Amino acid sequence: MFVTIAQAAEAAGAHAEHGGFFSEAETWVAITWLIVVALLARPVFRGITAALALRREKIRARIEEAERLRAEAQEMLATYQKKQRDALKEAEAIIANAKAEAQRLSQQAEADLDDLLKRREQQAVERIAQAESEALREVRNQAIDIAIGASRRLISDTLSAEQASALVDAAITDLPNRLH
Repeated sequence: MFVTIAQAAEAAGAHAEHGGFFSEAETWVAITWLIVVALLARPVFRGITAALALRREKIRARIEEAERLRAEAQEMLATYQKKQRDALKEAEAIIANAKAEAQRLSQQAEADLDDLLKRREQQAVERIAQAESEALREVRNQAIDIAIGASRRLISDTLSAEQASALVDAAITDLPNRLH
């Protein structure tokens, strides 16, 4: 099916003998058509290339915008990742401080409790000593009251009125010496 140049030239020569490949009017129409196509092809080609160049610029601008947005997104991602790491470090520091503070407060509470128990024990010992001294005083007072009562009975039973009067007078004269 392929026609060689020699075969095409031979066929053209055969047509030329019979009136040519084209008749003279057809030749001029073909030449005119080629000229019109050539004249119209240039502006059309310019329009097509301008449209393609405009489209290429729009695509390039979109690609640049996408690259810029991608770079911004990567910067934001890095910023947020850094903020997240910083927040985690801060949270860990807060937790560590809270644990240390809780430990310190626990130790302080334990020390305060020990001090309170010691003070209460001391107060209890003091109350016991005070109760003991009051009990001794009451026992002594009762012993004195009993001794005085016994002495009165003994004196009233055994002493005469003259002897009792002499003892009262001696006690009254001795009273200033005992009060000092």
